[in-house]
Amino acid sequence: MKSSFDRRATLIAAAVGLVAILVLFVARSGPLASMRVTVAPAARADLAPLLFGIGVVEARRSYLVGPTTAGRVRQVAVDVGEVVKAGQLLAEMDPIDLDQRLAATSAAARRAKNAVDTAAAQLADSGARREVAAANARRYEELGRKGFVSSSVTEGKTQEMNSASAQFAAAEAALAGARQDLARLDAERAGAQQQRGNLRLLAPAGGVVTARDAEPGSTVVAGQAVVRLVAADSLWLKMRLDQQRSAGLQVGLPAEIVLRSRPGQVLPGKVARIEMLSDSVTEERIALVAFETPPKDVSVGEMSEITLRQPLVKQALAVPGAALRLRGGKTGVWVLRDDEPGFVAVKAGISGADGKVQILDGLKEGDAVIVHSEGELTEGSRIKVVSAIAGT
Repeated sequence: MKSSFDRRATLIAAAVGLVAILVLFVARSGPLASMRVTVAPAARADLAPLLFGIGVVEARRSYLVGPTTAGRVRQVAVDVGEVVKAGQLLAEMDPIDLDQRLAATSAAARRAKNAVDTAAAQLADSGARREVAAANARRYEELGRKGFVSSSVTEGKTQEMNSASAQFAAAEAALAGARQDLARLDAERAGAQQQRGNLRLLAPAGGVVTARDAEPGSTVVAGQAVVRLVAADSLWLKMRLDQQRSAGLQVGLPAEIVLRSRPGQVLPGKVARIEMLSDSVTEERIALVAFETPPKDVSVGEMSEITLRQPLVKQALAVPGAALRLRGGKTGVWVLRDDEPGFVAVKAGISGADGKVQILDGLKEGDAVIVHSEGELTEGSRIKVVSAIAGT
C-alpha cells in the first residue's frame, strides 16, 4: 500500500514539473512570450552627412566618325587605343567613280571658261561694230539734212546701226549665259570635291580610339560609325543614388572616388552636374561627378564607389537609422511609452556617417525609440527591453 502511494506521489511531482516547464517555455518562447527589443533615445548630435552611390566612368565628349553617304570602307588607318590629333586621317571610303566624275566636271568647267572668253571677245567685236555703225549713221544723217545724200542712204545707215546694236545685245546675252554655265559647273565641281573630301574620315578633335566598328571591304550606311573616339581629358563618372537618401545633393559637393581597379586609392572629385531626369524604374537620381585630376590608364565603363560629403549639421535631433520603419505607406518609428510600443510617423532628414538619421518632425528629445526587435511589432505587443539581441 505504501509503495503504491509513493509511486502516485512521484507521478504527480513529475506532472507538476512538466507543467511548470511547459508554462515557463510558453512564457519565454511561446505566443504569449514578451518580445525582446533594444531602445535608444532621440538625442541631439552632430551629423556628418554622407551620400553613397555607384558610378560608371564615361566620356563627356565622345565622337562617332562615319561617312555622310553609303559606301564601302577602303582603309582604316588607326587601331583601338591609339591617341590621335585633330584632323588626323582615321579611315577612308572607296571613291568608286567619284574621281572620274570630278575629272569630267573639271574638264567641263574649263570648256565653259573658254566659252566665256569667246563670248567676251564676240562682245568686244560687236561693241566696236556698233560704235562704227553709230558714227556712220550720225554722219549720213547730217549729210542728208544738207542734201548731199538721199534719204534712202541715210535710212540704210540707220538700219546698220540698229543691227549692230542688236548683235551687241545678243553678244551680251551669250556672255551672260556662258558665265552662268561656268558658275554652274564650278559649283558642281566644288560639290564633287566636297564629296571626295568627305570620303576621308578625319578626327574632329584629339582623343583616344575606343572602337573600330567597320573593317576594309565592309559596306556602311550614311551616319554609321566606322571609328569611335573619346576625349581623354573629358572623363567623368555617372553616379546613381537612392532617391530616398539623396537629400542635400547639389553641384559642387566634394567626392571621394574609389575605382574598382584601384581599391586602395581614393581619388578626389566633385559633383559637376545633376540630371533633371531620374530613373523611375530603379528609383535613383543621377549625378555626374568630375575628377579633380583625371587618372591615367582609366577605362571607360569601369565601375566605382563614390562617397559625397555634405556640410556638418550641428546638434540635430537624431535616432539610429535602423529604427526607421515603413508602415501603411508612412515612414516612422516605434516609440516606447508606458512600457508599450506605439508607431509615430516622422519626417526624416539627412543621414550621418555613423548611421544616425536626422528627425525633422514627429519626435522630441528624450523619446525612447525601439531600434531592433525580435519580430514584427504591433500596437499592444508585449515587449522586454534588453541591451542587445543576437544577430542584429
